[in-house]
Amino acid sequence: MIVRARVVLTTDGRPLVDGAVAIVGNRITDVGAFTAVAKRNTGDVLDLGDVILLPGLINAHCHLDYTALRGSIPIQDSFTAWIRAINERKAAMSAQDFIASIEEGFDEAARFGTTTIVNLEAFPELIPRVRRPALRTWWCAELIDVREKVCVREVYESLKRILPGNHDGWEHIGLAPHAPYTASTQLYADADAIARSEDLIFTTHLSESRGELQMFRDATGPLFQLLKEIGRPMEDCGGRSSLACLLARQPVDERWLVAHLNELSEDDFALLARAKKFHIVHCPRSHQFFNHTPFAFKRLSALGFNICLGTDSLASNSDLSLFAEMREAISVHDLSPAEVLAATTVNGARALRREGELGRLRAGFHADMIAVPFRGSPKGAAEAVVAFDGAVPWMMVHGRVLRTI
Repeated sequence: MIVRARVVLTTDGRPLVDGAVAIVGNRITDVGAFTAVAKRNTGDVLDLGDVILLPGLINAHCHLDYTALRGSIPIQDSFTAWIRAINERKAAMSAQDFIASIEEGFDEAARFGTTTIVNLEAFPELIPRVRRPALRTWWCAELIDVREKVCVREVYESLKRILPGNHDGWEHIGLAPHAPYTASTQLYADADAIARSEDLIFTTHLSESRGELQMFRDATGPLFQLLKEIGRPMEDCGGRSSLACLLARQPVDERWLVAHLNELSEDDFALLARAKKFHIVHCPRSHQFFNHTPFAFKRLSALGFNICLGTDSLASNSDLSLFAEMREAISVHDLSPAEVLAATTVNGARALRREGELGRLRAGFHADMIAVPFRGSPKGAAEAVVAFDGAVPWMMVHGRVLRTI
């Protein structure tokens, strides 16, 4: 198949006018001007017309379990109050409610052009009952051992039984200790060891809220009291941040995908300057919902961290549109359209260690592509993509067309 478009935005360089992408099976085999691609390749031509064809978007952090909670939790006085509110709502949901929520989330993410998604799954035992996603999916088991011990090996072996072909298709396994305040040192160590030995994605939340900073640095505050009430040992609190605690006890490196890093002190930045560089996921609209300290996008980038974007959950966001996340990031951080587009394509692929397969339109890469309507000058293609608001009219994942014009 040859897919033709008015503009092809490869994320490799300048937009291609009257461009085309040749596909065999689930891989891209050729990219270039339509006349040249058509001369070099055989197969049916699918002419999409006046659109920008670009790589599918990568959502590097979300919680599809909570899609059904959209708009149900108003802005709270503190992050801890929000935790109490979401726990109350989760307690009222049945297994079927969560399954419906996850499926709704997949459908919504697809409408907004997401072709790869990192879903932190609080209930991995429900995965077999979820309709198989059409999106390229990392199912990251969210691990919490505040109230009871968790055997990470058992969780991983269970996921392997659920997703036996995870390395061959578009469903993959990941491990996600929730955060330093809900996951013990032993849980982090066990999960990290298994992730390394089995070549899995490893992700966690870190330095997300002022309450987390207050808990670890000052051994006080509402989050400290909440965790103490439910029996968490608090000996690690007092004197340093959660980032400092984690870096002191755990080898953190380029294999790690860390969500948030919202609340950082100058001491934290000094640590990060010396630390091995991991990947960071910023969730701009969820960040705004919680009124966190402004995210240090450019400062962290300058230190060498790879920053990608996610939507977080609809318990703190209005929808699963990465286009809207890009616009929010531009408005707050004075980024260019090309920079935020990279944060949802090439940077996400790098964080997933799939920079040779995802995030670009290039020969040998997976055929994961979307198209958005476009009639303007090719010079404004990236800007037009970021400005797009609505459901994408055409999408392909793993060589399969999911949405048609």
